[in-house]
Amino acid sequence: MHIRRARAADVEPIVAMLADDRLGATRESTADLGPYERAFARIDADPNQVLVVADRRGLPVGTLQLTVIPGLARSGATRGQIEAVRVHADLRGDGLGARLLRWAIEEARARGCALVQLTSDASRGEAHRFYEGLGFSATHTGFKLAL
Repeated sequence: MHIRRARAADVEPIVAMLADDRLGATRESTADLGPYERAFARIDADPNQVLVVADRRGLPVGTLQLTVIPGLARSGATRGQIEAVRVHADLRGDGLGARLLRWAIEEARARGCALVQLTSDASRGEAHRFYEGLGFSATHTGFKLAL
């Protein structure tokens, strides 16, 4: 298994992973891939974005997106924002999620980031313990406003 940059052909299996949990099932669907394909094209064209998959024999079995965010705060520090971490249901608990997160941390470091951050839905207690086990601290409260 190796981690590689996602390709357009990976969009459907990535969306399937996003949809394959309690929360994702309410907001993701492979029925119409058009919006996801357009989003993929924007992500792929942006040098501050990297969408990756964990590839097992040519099939995506895990994914995450890393966004590099330049900023003024913290003396002009650059941050790495990790989003949409998912592992195929058949492989959860096998260490693949940790491997993906470690990859993202190292990639953020290589891109000059001073820190990496992520958000996790408040109802995902198991995910919170997973992130804390990797060294993340729940130091902030996040807010969202749907537009």
